Amino acid sequence: MKKHLLITAILAIFLSITFQLLAQVGINTDSSAPDYSAMLDVKSTSKGMLIPRMTLTQISAISSPANGLQVFCTSDSKIYIYLSTAGQWKEVAYGTEIIIPFSCGNPVTDTRDGKIYNTVLIGAQCWFAQNINVGTKVLGNTNQTNNGIIEKYCYMDDVNNCNVYGGLYQWDEAMQYSTTEGVKGICPTGWHLPTDAEWTTLTTFLGGEAIASGKMKETGTTHWLSPNTGATNSSGFTALPGGSRHLNFGFFDLAYYASFWSSSQGIATDAWYRDLYYNNEHVYRYYNGKTYGFSGRCLQD
Repeated sequence: MKKHLLITAILAIFLSITFQLLAQVGINTDSSAPDYSAMLDVKSTSKGMLIPRMTLTQISAISSPANGLQVFCTSDSKIYIYLSTAGQWKEVAYGTEIIIPFSCGNPVTDTRDGKIYNTVLIGAQCWFAQNINVGTKVLGNTNQTNNGIIEKYCYMDDVNNCNVYGGLYQWDEAMQYSTTEGVKGICPTGWHLPTDAEWTTLTTFLGGEAIASGKMKETGTTHWLSPNTGATNSSGFTALPGGSRHLNFGFFDLAYYASFWSSSQGIATDAWYRDLYYNNEHVYRYYNGKTYGFSGRCLQD
């Protein structure tokens, strides 16, 4: 019995020494090990970290504060750090930048190129209210390639058409060469290419495929060919008919059709997309070859 207790005590001491020598603490939800350079490694995508909060009187009462001690003062809503060389608590200066929490309906700035996109809440989904227009223009008689640069077609190779209708993208380029449904692809961070199911969620909310197009299309005939049947844009989606780039390297259907990729494959060479026409209110669900150039819309994660 005594031998057993002695061995247990020795193991406890050994473990204690090991912990003190190697002590690293990771606080996270992904079970990852803390970074080797950090004693404390806190990771989160939904929560922040609070330092001690106390009143000015309580801060002043701290006995022999350590150099570099930090606290948040609830009396004036400022952060202070103690500097032993000065024997004083010093206010930590704030910068001029602010974070405004995003609310669907407010514009989004794509930090990659500074372009601004309107957004709209439709049911529980937050959508871009414009076709995405990101990347470097390449000619329609070439295929887009996996070269680390986002490439786009502009209808008839005219950049002004990209500025109005957005870019046209082959499916692989739109997906940035992933095959995972719901991937970010060419969308900004926090947004993704909608899946086939997410497109269906949209059209179902708008009353079904037979009538949803009318609620999605921009009104009038500035961009849509007459008669732009049933267009009310009551959803705020503001679909524009950007046309397409076809397999024979030609551009077709500007003002006639709006074709939007999903991030869902049909078969290995095809992917699902949605078509809206100028002469009816139907949203058509098709799959077609990935080398076609269609428009893209982004959906919030």
